[in-house]
Amino acid sequence: MGGGGGHGGSTTYKGFTIHHPKRWHTAAGKGLCAVMWFWILYRAKQDGPVVLGWRHPWEGHGDHSHDHVPEDKVL
Repeated sequence: MGGGGGHGGSTTYKGFTIHHPKRWHTAAGKGLCAVMWFWILYRAKQDGPVVLGWRHPWEGHGDHSHDHVPEDKVL
């Protein structure tokens, strides 16, 4: 089953053959793993206090008005 051909690129244990990954599979996996952890740590930095319940999502951002006066309040 599987037709390994005996090229030495696999290991058989109790009738189950496990093929060794190619070098690019290993490099791509490590690269994508690094991207995943960088993204998780970045989002934890941005959203950590909200996720952990230390503050509400609407706190700490200000009112985003930048000291603008509403149009109906202009003299």
